[in-house]
Amino acid sequence: MTYLLQQVLNALQLGSIYALIALGYTMVYGILTMINFAHGDLFMVGAFFCFLAATFLHLPFVPTLLIAMIGVALLGVLIERFAYKPLRQAPRVSAIITALGVGIFLENFTLVFAPYPQHVPTLIKNTTWVVGGVSISSLQLIIIALSLVLMAFLDFIVRKTMVGMAMRAISWDKAIVPLMGIPLNLVISATFALGTSLGGAAGVMYALAFPVIDPYMGILIGWKAFIAAVVGGIGNIRGAMIGGFILGGVEILVAAFLPSTYRDFVAFTLLLVLLIFRPYGILGKPRPQKV
Repeated sequence: MTYLLQQVLNALQLGSIYALIALGYTMVYGILTMINFAHGDLFMVGAFFCFLAATFLHLPFVPTLLIAMIGVALLGVLIERFAYKPLRQAPRVSAIITALGVGIFLENFTLVFAPYPQHVPTLIKNTTWVVGGVSISSLQLIIIALSLVLMAFLDFIVRKTMVGMAMRAISWDKAIVPLMGIPLNLVISATFALGTSLGGAAGVMYALAFPVIDPYMGILIGWKAFIAAVVGGIGNIRGAMIGGFILGGVEILVAAFLPSTYRDFVAFTLLLVLLIFRPYGILGKPRPQKV
């Protein structure tokens, strides 16, 4: 039981990171019905912002986190404005190819300045307590708590504010919203800024928990977070949170009781089986056909 509780705590830590990244996918899809496949690489950029701020500026944790979130948010807005906006009326495959190209560009641009894996300095004094045989570190608690706060804040913005109401209106009918006086481009930019800033925060947390980073770290993690968003219900914010924690839990528990090489195989197999019975995800719903 002690071993199981330890793995549950580890699953909450990893699931928190997956959930934050999955929120970026689900927000963009909910507004533009497109998959931002560059989002995993924006998560990687957030980790490198953390590395730069901690290594060269010697900043503490909170300023480093804010720099990473703001920097990745601005980068996400620029990508949307110059790469995705001209393709809003183009076939979806054009946007997908562009997103993949943006991701490859970010990887190779980062590779120019960091061709080798980099070690992220320690920003938080990590204290470990043993409670009932379960080791609980302060870093784990900070990652889980901060992730939950950011998720709750995003949920509040989307459900309780005018900006969130505009986002939901665009998700429902993008064509009619400009006729009601809502600034479409501004709301879409705000959506990208919010989604990518959470990816940047996830990059910081991942860099602190697993302090060796490289330009290709966002590829596999980005795909896993995308799967988490689909399982939870792509386009549904709370579904993305649930999907992230499910994926993190499955990965950790499989690695705890089976050879670690089975982790991805078992995790994706179970999630595919889940999609067979819930093709729209746990909280997802089919979009109504407008005629």
